[in-house]
Amino acid sequence: MKLVISIIMAIILDLILGDPQFLTHPVIIMGRLINRLEKILRRIFPDTDKGQLFAGLCLAIIMPVGTYAFFYIILLLLNQMHWILAFIFETFWCYQAVAIRDMIKESRGVYTAVTTGSIRDARQAVSRIVGRDTSVLDRKGVIKAAVETVAENFSDGVMAPLLYMTIGGAPLALAYKAVNTMDSMVGYKNDKYLYFGRCAARLDDIAGFIPSRLSAIVLIVASLFCGKNAKNAFKIWIRDRYNHASPNSAQTEAVMAGALEVQLAGPAVYFGKKYDKPFIGDDIKEIVDTNILDANRIFVVGSLMAGGLLCVIRTAVIILL
Repeated sequence: MKLVISIIMAIILDLILGDPQFLTHPVIIMGRLINRLEKILRRIFPDTDKGQLFAGLCLAIIMPVGTYAFFYIILLLLNQMHWILAFIFETFWCYQAVAIRDMIKESRGVYTAVTTGSIRDARQAVSRIVGRDTSVLDRKGVIKAAVETVAENFSDGVMAPLLYMTIGGAPLALAYKAVNTMDSMVGYKNDKYLYFGRCAARLDDIAGFIPSRLSAIVLIVASLFCGKNAKNAFKIWIRDRYNHASPNSAQTEAVMAGALEVQLAGPAVYFGKKYDKPFIGDDIKEIVDTNILDANRIFVVGSLMAGGLLCVIRTAVIILL
């Protein structure tokens, strides 16, 4: 039951505080470690396709296993000192593993820039939450990018961490964050990371497989509570959930597109290169700035539903066992 309380408190803390700037987030530390390990592994293994593939495999093993072991051992030591210490630290790490408030804050920043600022302000605001080239986006493109990011981050930033911490506490949730961070840093299909980042990208696909599909189901129900088109959300999810290079990313984007009755995705520019991505959803309605706020409401309701549902399931399992 202590873990259930930790998860509930983690969600509350995140909704109230977000990620304070004065605290070094574990993901930042993970990013530094990934950078360092990449340099070391590239030196150790030969600069061939097979050599870089093995180097990337080592990274994909070291980061999540090392992260889990590190936090698990610390919690064991803290628990030997006093269970309250272990409870406090686990609650804090669970809180750092979820990202609800910051996603809402950043996407609302895009909304404010779109409605009150220039197109340059809007592009700059959305560049904080997307990995594509925002300099080519028009006003609708900025709005669409923000909505897509909110949808995709529900799985990566909320559902997946909550699911893994429900199963294995803060250590497993942070191990997932290590996998997700690796993918965001090296999981590209360009010349530099085609082989080195392949294992990290595949591991992220595997780790996000179940959470992304649970996310889709939760968001469909959340859209119903938010007064959006849940029936269409389900329809578009079934039809367009694989309209993305990743097997997971389009799961939640399809639900959001259907719920808002807009068309998302399509051609995009990454690192100066245009990619002809398929569209997701139907353009029943024209995409407008308030779609960002609609996506945020679905995101928040879905987050509360996901946290509540997973806590109930874990409590029921504990009681039954």
